[in-house]
Amino acid sequence: MPKLSAGVLLYRVRDGVVDVLIAHPGGPFWARRDDGVWSVPKGEYPDGEDPWAAAQREFAEEVGLPLPAGPPVDLGRARQPGGKVVSVFAVHGDLDVTDARSNTFELEWPKGSGRLLGVPEVDRVAWFTVAQARTKLLRGQREFLDRLMARPALAGLQEGT
Repeated sequence: MPKLSAGVLLYRVRDGVVDVLIAHPGGPFWARRDDGVWSVPKGEYPDGEDPWAAAQREFAEEVGLPLPAGPPVDLGRARQPGGKVVSVFAVHGDLDVTDARSNTFELEWPKGSGRLLGVPEVDRVAWFTVAQARTKLLRGQREFLDRLMARPALAGLQEGT
């Protein structure tokens, strides 16, 4: 059985351009990497748990702020290159991420050293246009941008530059 993960792709519209909120992974391995490593705020959940409930919980944990109220739009599932199956829900809303703070976890670093570091699961979140997010996001999650932009409610809006 593959691991399951669920997340929220929060989006807003400004001057006819769609922006999305995405997260950069925390920890020393990711510190100097940027393009192609950002993610939809998401996390794993056990088989049998409601993916929408998991997505809301994981958004709050990784962003450290409550998800703006709004109806979820199911963008479906996608199997990631590593085999994990990710479910993503889009929510229209705006959020000031100035005070965003992720939960933390312990990581042995350097590997094999026995030294444990407390590191944030996400070291920053940021708004990007859909066009910018296509470069920033993990390859396996970019299809969620296509699914978002294919929604009739966003017809005629721009992806930005």
